[in-house]
Amino acid sequence: MTAEPIAATRPRNRKQLIVEAAGRVFSERGYHAASMEEIAAAVGITATALYRHFPNKYALFAECANVMVDRLVAALDELPAEADTAQVLGAVTQVAVEHRASGGLYRWEARYLHAADRQLLKRKFAWVVGRVSEAVRREHPLPEEELRAVAALGAIGSVTQHHNAIARRRLEDVLLSSALRVAATTPAAYAQAPRPVELPAPPVPRTRRAQILAAAIPLFARDGFAKVTNGQIAQAVGIAPSALYRHYATKTDILVAACLQAAGLLAQAVERSLDEVSEPREAVGALAAAYVGYSFEHTALTSVAEAEVAGLPDELRQPVILAQREHIAVWEQQLLLARPELDTRQARVLVHAGFGVVVEAGRQLRRQDSPGHRARVTALMVRALGL
Repeated sequence: MTAEPIAATRPRNRKQLIVEAAGRVFSERGYHAASMEEIAAAVGITATALYRHFPNKYALFAECANVMVDRLVAALDELPAEADTAQVLGAVTQVAVEHRASGGLYRWEARYLHAADRQLLKRKFAWVVGRVSEAVRREHPLPEEELRAVAALGAIGSVTQHHNAIARRRLEDVLLSSALRVAATTPAAYAQAPRPVELPAPPVPRTRRAQILAAAIPLFARDGFAKVTNGQIAQAVGIAPSALYRHYATKTDILVAACLQAAGLLAQAVERSLDEVSEPREAVGALAAAYVGYSFEHTALTSVAEAEVAGLPDELRQPVILAQREHIAVWEQQLLLARPELDTRQARVLVHAGFGVVVEAGRQLRRQDSPGHRARVTALMVRALGL
């Protein structure tokens, strides 16, 4: 006698599985490039089954955008009010590492939320920042505790932006140590920030192709690549939309050009920063000053290159990824010379942590460029690296 087939049972946590899978897809592909079919396939269900839980892609995205911050709020809420900085940042680190694959959407993709949803997310993150700032203030009663708290969170949050393979416990230790150094950075360190190097300027847009690129970058930075139309770009340049195609076959080609321009300018900044230094610690400091200066001076270009590269087709993304890897390799080499006790994986984690500090500290300072802001962020980045 043949046994009757057993009907597949729906897991009780299916909605949670969907949110986890969607978070990973949104983080890796970007909101607009991701599809409900792709998310359904990642869960192992049909798109029809997915729509039983979420009526559309935006509803699923909004749910994903709140999951990580809700986890952070819950983890911090379990701690006693008098918890010290290590306990508070340790709880944040555990959540960030456990959900690193789905956490990447917070840094850039949350801008696609509707205004009310974005404000709700900001309020939740503000509570997290407030809780960290409170612990930092008690333990390290120094100026600008909120800037230090945000920068420390940036070091931890950087884990969502890369796929460096390292044992979880070691990863948590490296991130937490980096964040604690940032939180304890003193004002005296600001005055000791390395002298900034002269940064390369973007090429003057003398050709029509260069003018189109120069006009598109601030639009992409403000509204997101997917929302900007060829008509808007053409209007900003003062040409007919059809004229764009004489210079760029698609809007995506404009984005690739922007990413490669960013990589080229950053490579020049790195080369200049290392020109007149010989000691490894001085070299790392010079790299940090150059990176911070670049981030403040080319804010729109930086945000476009970092936020939109995930949405590029694989064949177009490869040259950009290669340039990014070459840049990180220079950092790793200099950091390992300055801190020989590290291994390559730890050094790579720390380099990304330093980048995370610059992103979040820059946001906290509203991207307002000044020598003082550059010096402070550089000092925070250097401390994140352990120097």
